[in-house]
Amino acid sequence: MEGVVYLDYNASTPVDQRVVDEMLPYLTEQFGNPSSKGHPFGWAADEACEKARERIAALIGATSNEITFTSGATEAVNTAIKGVARAYSSKGKHIVTVETEHRAVLHSCRALERDGYEVTYLPIDSQGRIDLDELADTIRDDTILVAVMWANNEVGTIHPMAEIASIVRERGALLMSDATQAVGKVSVDVAHVDLLACSGHKFYAPKGVGALYMRRRNPRVRIIPLLDGGGHEDGRRSGTLNVPGIVALGAAAAVAGEQLDDEYARLSDLRDHFECEMTKLEGVFVNGVAAERLPQTSSIRFDQTRGDGLMMEARDLAFSAGSACSSGSGNPSHVLTAMGLTPDQSLATLRISLGRFTTAEMVGYAIDRLRGAVTRIRSKTAMAAS
Repeated sequence: MEGVVYLDYNASTPVDQRVVDEMLPYLTEQFGNPSSKGHPFGWAADEACEKARERIAALIGATSNEITFTSGATEAVNTAIKGVARAYSSKGKHIVTVETEHRAVLHSCRALERDGYEVTYLPIDSQGRIDLDELADTIRDDTILVAVMWANNEVGTIHPMAEIASIVRERGALLMSDATQAVGKVSVDVAHVDLLACSGHKFYAPKGVGALYMRRRNPRVRIIPLLDGGGHEDGRRSGTLNVPGIVALGAAAAVAGEQLDDEYARLSDLRDHFECEMTKLEGVFVNGVAAERLPQTSSIRFDQTRGDGLMMEARDLAFSAGSACSSGSGNPSHVLTAMGLTPDQSLATLRISLGRFTTAEMVGYAIDRLRGAVTRIRSKTAMAAS
């Protein structure tokens, strides 16, 4: 095949041409500020943003007034965790989360710990799953928030959000989910959560735009905003709206909703074929294979190799050794470590993530290239040892 085969869709996706087509007019002809209420340019921008708000809400089962636009999932996560912590501090200062959360969640919690909050970090099993009984036992009278990601960005493990929601609500806490890897890829319903974060560049919109869902009823969620300013987004997030990005986000949500079931089936088949072929090699294992997983994500371990070595041997394949946010650190993945892998096993793991433009031909090519790379590396290691 010509060029580099892209297998890193969990890191970022290309912008779908249908999304580009809807976004472009708002970079040129329709450049108004939606806060400009006195003329047609402002009205057009405001109308476009509200249409996008409705499209995002439809994808996740929300109402449009529950959607706040952000610069991405990191801002949405920070707003949710820190905003809730400060708004509900009179009730308590205890938060529960999971060891394998994205660093946006973990570092937000660490920041709150420095401000006097207490955070409990739940462990996971070898498949990336939490113990629901342990979750129930961990929630206290002063617990104000539980933060559990919808699906893990490295391994793809999907948490049982309906069961988690039942436990959390029964004990009177709020439930927040970082659904960055799930929205647009699997069915996501905010009936199960009180706050939810997502990011456009994970489902074929541009980087730099995302959304935060906050429940308006039963219960109505309160936050203290992170940003002070003009009181945009009903006072929840000040700052002039990124109209082209928001239009693109809405368009991407609409496309994803239309294709969700078909893409789930297609990508599941491609992933399963890839894993079946790769595990025919001795010493190759799929991390989290027994759990419910995202359809496009494969965390696969090649014993007697290192992920960075495989990346060097197969430079015409674009994939990750761990998550994009920690790639290049040289440290074992905190997710795989929490699952019980040794440092060597963690560093021998690749994350292969497929997407809308991945073909069966690309997957077949990747299988052949990785087989060859693994064989060469193991041969060199054996020769050096002798």
